[in-house]
Amino acid sequence: MEIAVLGGGNGSAAAALDFSAEGHRVRYWRRNAEGVADLNKRNNTLTLKDHTGEKEVQIAVVTADIEEAVSGAALIVCPTPATAQPDIARAMAPFLKDGQVIYLPPGTFGSVLMAQIIRDAGNTADITLAEAGTLPYLTRKHGADTVAVTTRATRLPSGIFPRRNAEHALKVIAQAYPSVEDCGDGLSGALMNAGPIIHPPLILMNAGPIEHFDHWDIHNEGTQPAIRRVTTRLDGERMALREALGYGAPHFPLADHYDPDGEEWMYGNAAHEKLTDSGDWRENLVLTEHRYMREDVACGLAFLVSVGDWAGVPVPTARGLLAVASAICDTDFEQTGRTLGSMGLADLSRAQMKALLQEGL
Repeated sequence: MEIAVLGGGNGSAAAALDFSAEGHRVRYWRRNAEGVADLNKRNNTLTLKDHTGEKEVQIAVVTADIEEAVSGAALIVCPTPATAQPDIARAMAPFLKDGQVIYLPPGTFGSVLMAQIIRDAGNTADITLAEAGTLPYLTRKHGADTVAVTTRATRLPSGIFPRRNAEHALKVIAQAYPSVEDCGDGLSGALMNAGPIIHPPLILMNAGPIEHFDHWDIHNEGTQPAIRRVTTRLDGERMALREALGYGAPHFPLADHYDPDGEEWMYGNAAHEKLTDSGDWRENLVLTEHRYMREDVACGLAFLVSVGDWAGVPVPTARGLLAVASAICDTDFEQTGRTLGSMGLADLSRAQMKALLQEGL
């Protein structure tokens, strides 16, 4: 299959190598022209490192031209932070055609936001956007030429927008990610996103160590019982909101991620232990700039709070964490973050929202 992979981060690099190793023809787009030129000099080849060992993998096309990347691609995978979605949507809007599927793993309701931007740019093609509950890889780059994958997702619950295209979209996505699971519409997919649940307590409740130490592993020393209790309470609010909106189980409770003997979570069993054992997440973190703050709080947590307000479902833990984050960053994420209000959707009735999610814009 022809697959476009967008973005220069850890997840995008892992996707480009994984798909290439599986025999797909990949067009890998990065906006960083210098990074593209460097990879071209390497014959578009990087080292993929995982539990099986190391192997060199060549990517068919590496380009800074987004038209070259997305034109004619059956599947466009965009594992970039949510903060990059608006710019990417504007950049690729002129080149999208009927039938193409854009996959956001995860999305933070980017499925609808990007569709709005593409439509506002004048493109009325019947495309489909889908968003998953997590990035399909626990992965980090090792230097300039190696991508290390600690583990891959074994279950990828995904919501489809517009829902009427679900059968087509899931069939396309499954060719790249056989672990994809249908979890309903785009809003269901957004409320399956684990990032705004696991990461805000970690980044906020470890603020002191993050600012004190040069390197800190918030998934190891930072995941203490008090923080886990906050995460569990926050996840309970997410699941209560899903139930109130009619999205049934499975809700993929985050507790299963931490319990090697629990139900299989998105990364399978013992994923947390593999993550901490790898040492790859002992990093230099800039508290106010890290993607856990700018994506999972300012986009994901702000969105969760706004959906709670819209649906009339209390989310006090989410709101409290959002207030603390706003104080740390000297802003008001309820006003400046990604919300139903900022997307012009806060005044929709539940029936109107359901129709939008089913039929599209």
